[in-house]
Amino acid sequence: MQIPVYLFTGFLEAGKTRLIQESMRDPKFNAGENTLILLCEEGVEEYDVDSYPCKNIFIQTVNDESDLNPKFFEEICDQYDFERVIVEYNGMWSIDTLYRNMPEEWLVYQEVLLFDSTSFEIYNQNMRQLVVDKLTSAELVVFNRVNEGTDKMKLHKTVRGTNTQSAIVYEYTDGSVENDTIEDPLPFDIEAEIIDIADKDYAIWYRDLCEHRERYEGKTVRFKGIIAKDPQKKSKISVIGRHVMTCCADDIAYNGLVFKSDNEGDFSTRDWAIIEGRIKSEFSPVYGGDGPVIYADSVERAEKPLSEVATFY
Repeated sequence: MQIPVYLFTGFLEAGKTRLIQESMRDPKFNAGENTLILLCEEGVEEYDVDSYPCKNIFIQTVNDESDLNPKFFEEICDQYDFERVIVEYNGMWSIDTLYRNMPEEWLVYQEVLLFDSTSFEIYNQNMRQLVVDKLTSAELVVFNRVNEGTDKMKLHKTVRGTNTQSAIVYEYTDGSVENDTIEDPLPFDIEAEIIDIADKDYAIWYRDLCEHRERYEGKTVRFKGIIAKDPQKKSKISVIGRHVMTCCADDIAYNGLVFKSDNEGDFSTRDWAIIEGRIKSEFSPVYGGDGPVIYADSVERAEKPLSEVATFY
């Protein structure tokens, strides 16, 4: 039997407990289900079970990230009779620890990420990897303590730099709530005869290509990239792309596209080049299936860009 999991993430004092309390006080959400709350972080506010319409609640405290192991989950499944799980997750712990160790029958129904808008920039500057860790899989991002002076565009862009699908909500200090309606225009003209990708826009373009490959089918693109070839020389396939950093140096990865050209043999691994060509979806062993292949009209040597690593911001 599947166990629905409602996952609330965010840093200390982000408002996780308050939102969970409000949900548990709502008869539409708390209609009598046996609920296990995994409390991975204890803030100022405490759970007031007596204020809930249904009180069949079990609260299990988790003191350390290492406690989230298969044995722990096996023990709590034996100890409690619950129909669903609410997790108040510690913002300093990797979200992967929970996903990797929780039972297979546990299914995350919703993942909500909360930020205090007044301290978000500090966390994003000093703990960028942890911020990205939580943003990556969040379905809903809530910025609370918002006021008229809050730079919502900056908050929006930070979220979209990691997650293009999540809903974003702003909760003002007066209690009013506003859904994010900021448009996300691409920084290049997708309808141009030749879609010219600036060095600073490669990461955004590559992500958009991966998520919406149909937009680029049959279209001509031009961008600068670094060439990669099979070091074992078992394959003649050539790839051109950029090293992309999502949050920090530890997660830099080469994101490239297979290309075909009459003069691809003139290039070696780590050569920089400007490529112009038409994109076609077809099978390639590099992708292990269908993927975008560039049929190049031209591949010309180029100087490396000022920043060799592409970013989203």
